[in-house]
Amino acid sequence: MTDMKRIKEFKLIGLALPEKTTNKNGQSNIDCGNLWQQFQENNYLSKIPERQGDEIFAVYHGYEGDHNAPFSYFIGCKVSNETPVPETMDSLIIPKGEYQKIIARGKMPNCVTDTWKEIWQSDIDRSYTFDFEVYDERSKDWNDAEIDIFISVV
Repeated sequence: MTDMKRIKEFKLIGLALPEKTTNKNGQSNIDCGNLWQQFQENNYLSKIPERQGDEIFAVYHGYEGDHNAPFSYFIGCKVSNETPVPETMDSLIIPKGEYQKIIARGKMPNCVTDTWKEIWQSDIDRSYTFDFEVYDERSKDWNDAEIDIFISVV
Protein backbone atom coordinates (compact mmCIF):
# COMPACT_ATOMS: atom_id res chain seq x y z
CA MET A 1 0.00 0.00 0.00
CA THR A 2 1.51 3.29 -1.07
CA ASP A 3 0.33 6.85 -1.18
CA MET A 4 1.80 10.34 -1.54
CA LYS A 5 2.11 12.67 1.44
CA ARG A 6 3.19 16.30 1.65
CA ILE A 7 5.20 16.58 4.85
CA LYS A 8 5.95 19.82 6.71
CA GLU A 9 9.42 20.41 8.11
CA PHE A 10 10.00 18.99 11.58
CA LYS A 11 12.81 18.59 14.09
CA LEU A 12 14.03 15.41 15.76
CA ILE A 13 16.25 14.93 18.79
CA GLY A 14 17.99 11.62 19.33
CA LEU A 15 21.12 9.73 18.32
CA ALA A 16 23.10 9.92 15.09
CA LEU A 17 25.31 7.16 13.78
CA PRO A 18 28.84 8.59 14.27
CA GLU A 19 29.92 7.73 10.70
CA LYS A 20 28.15 6.89 7.46
CA THR A 21 27.23 3.29 6.77
CA THR A 22 26.49 1.28 3.62
CA ASN A 23 24.17 -1.50 2.52
CA LYS A 24 27.16 -3.41 1.13
CA ASN A 25 27.85 -6.72 2.87
CA GLY A 26 25.04 -6.08 5.37
CA GLN A 27 27.06 -3.37 7.14
CA SER A 28 24.07 -1.08 7.64
CA ASN A 29 22.17 -3.88 9.43
CA ILE A 30 25.01 -4.09 11.95
CA ASP A 31 25.56 -0.32 12.35
CA CYS A 32 21.87 0.63 12.50
CA GLY A 33 21.12 -2.32 14.78
CA ASN A 34 23.86 -1.20 17.18
CA LEU A 35 22.44 2.35 17.25
CA TRP A 36 18.96 0.96 18.02
CA GLN A 37 20.45 -1.12 20.82
CA GLN A 38 22.17 1.96 22.28
CA PHE A 39 18.94 4.01 21.94
CA GLN A 40 16.89 1.37 23.77
CA GLU A 41 19.40 0.20 26.42
CA ASN A 42 20.09 3.77 27.52
CA ASN A 43 16.36 4.65 27.42
CA TYR A 44 16.87 7.68 25.18
CA LEU A 45 13.12 7.87 24.53
CA SER A 46 12.60 9.07 28.11
CA LYS A 47 15.57 11.50 27.91
CA ILE A 48 14.39 13.46 24.85
CA PRO A 49 13.07 16.79 26.17
CA GLU A 50 9.61 18.05 25.25
CA ARG A 51 8.99 15.25 22.76
CA GLN A 52 5.75 15.43 20.79
CA GLY A 53 4.60 11.84 21.25
CA ASP A 54 6.18 8.43 21.59
CA GLU A 55 6.75 7.76 17.90
CA ILE A 56 10.34 6.90 17.09
CA PHE A 57 11.75 8.01 13.74
CA ALA A 58 14.59 6.16 12.03
CA VAL A 59 16.03 8.41 9.30
CA TYR A 60 18.24 7.65 6.32
CA HIS A 61 19.88 10.79 4.92
CA GLY A 62 23.09 12.29 3.59
CA TYR A 63 23.09 9.83 0.71
CA GLU A 64 26.23 9.89 -1.43
CA GLY A 65 24.27 8.36 -4.33
CA ASP A 66 21.63 5.66 -4.51
CA HIS A 67 20.89 2.94 -1.96
CA ASN A 68 24.24 1.27 -2.70
CA ALA A 69 26.24 4.35 -1.66
CA PRO A 70 27.14 5.45 1.91
CA PHE A 71 24.46 7.24 3.95
CA SER A 72 23.86 8.66 7.42
CA TYR A 73 21.41 7.22 9.96
CA PHE A 74 19.55 8.83 12.86
CA ILE A 75 17.05 7.65 15.49
CA GLY A 76 14.94 10.15 17.43
CA CYS A 77 11.62 11.71 18.34
CA LYS A 78 9.75 14.75 17.08
CA VAL A 79 10.16 17.97 19.10
CA SER A 80 9.39 21.65 18.52
CA ASN A 81 11.98 23.70 16.62
CA GLU A 82 12.80 25.63 19.82
CA THR A 83 13.59 22.54 21.93
CA PRO A 84 17.22 22.64 23.13
CA VAL A 85 19.38 19.63 22.28
CA PRO A 86 20.94 17.87 25.30
CA GLU A 87 24.74 17.59 25.23
CA THR A 88 24.67 13.81 24.83
CA MET A 89 22.28 13.88 21.85
CA ASP A 90 21.99 15.14 18.29
CA SER A 91 19.26 16.84 16.27
CA LEU A 92 18.09 16.57 12.70
CA ILE A 93 15.67 18.65 10.62
CA ILE A 94 13.47 16.72 8.21
CA PRO A 95 12.70 19.13 5.34
CA LYS A 96 9.25 19.69 3.91
CA GLY A 97 8.56 17.82 0.75
CA GLU A 98 6.76 15.09 -1.12
CA TYR A 99 7.07 11.61 0.30
CA GLN A 100 5.71 8.29 -0.81
CA LYS A 101 4.31 6.36 2.16
CA ILE A 102 4.69 2.60 2.20
CA ILE A 103 3.53 0.38 5.06
CA ALA A 104 5.72 -2.56 6.10
CA ARG A 105 3.67 -5.34 7.72
CA GLY A 106 4.63 -8.59 9.37
CA LYS A 107 7.23 -10.06 11.67
CA MET A 108 10.02 -7.72 12.81
CA PRO A 109 12.65 -6.93 11.70
CA ASN A 110 12.20 -8.93 8.48
CA CYS A 111 9.12 -7.01 7.35
CA VAL A 112 11.15 -3.78 7.31
CA THR A 113 14.19 -5.23 5.53
CA ASP A 114 11.96 -7.02 3.00
CA THR A 115 10.03 -3.81 2.31
CA TRP A 116 13.28 -1.90 1.75
CA LYS A 117 14.40 -4.56 -0.74
CA GLU A 118 11.11 -4.03 -2.60
CA ILE A 119 11.66 -0.24 -2.53
CA TRP A 120 15.18 -0.65 -3.95
CA GLN A 121 13.82 -2.73 -6.83
CA SER A 122 10.82 -0.46 -7.46
CA ASP A 123 10.42 2.32 -10.00
CA ILE A 124 9.81 4.98 -7.32
CA ASP A 125 11.42 8.24 -8.49
CA ARG A 126 13.47 8.70 -5.34
CA SER A 127 15.28 11.93 -4.51
CA TYR A 128 17.69 10.26 -2.04
CA THR A 129 17.48 13.14 0.43
CA PHE A 130 15.58 12.02 3.56
CA ASP A 131 13.77 8.71 4.00
CA PHE A 132 12.35 7.63 7.34
CA GLU A 133 10.51 4.91 9.23
CA VAL A 134 7.96 5.68 11.94
CA TYR A 135 7.62 3.27 14.84
CA ASP A 136 4.46 3.70 16.93
CA GLU A 137 1.89 1.56 18.78
CA ARG A 138 1.40 -0.56 15.66
CA SER A 139 5.03 -1.68 15.74
CA LYS A 140 5.14 -2.90 19.35
CA ASP A 141 4.04 -6.49 18.54
CA TRP A 142 7.11 -7.88 16.78
CA ASN A 143 5.13 -10.86 15.45
CA ASP A 144 2.56 -8.63 13.71
CA ALA A 145 4.03 -5.15 13.25
CA GLU A 146 3.16 -2.19 11.02
CA ILE A 147 5.78 0.43 10.27
CA ASP A 148 5.26 3.48 8.06
CA ILE A 149 8.13 4.15 5.66
CA PHE A 150 8.33 7.57 3.98
CA ILE A 151 10.46 7.84 0.82
CA SER A 152 11.48 11.30 -0.44
CA VAL A 153 10.50 11.60 -4.08
CA VAL A 154 11.41 13.93 -6.93
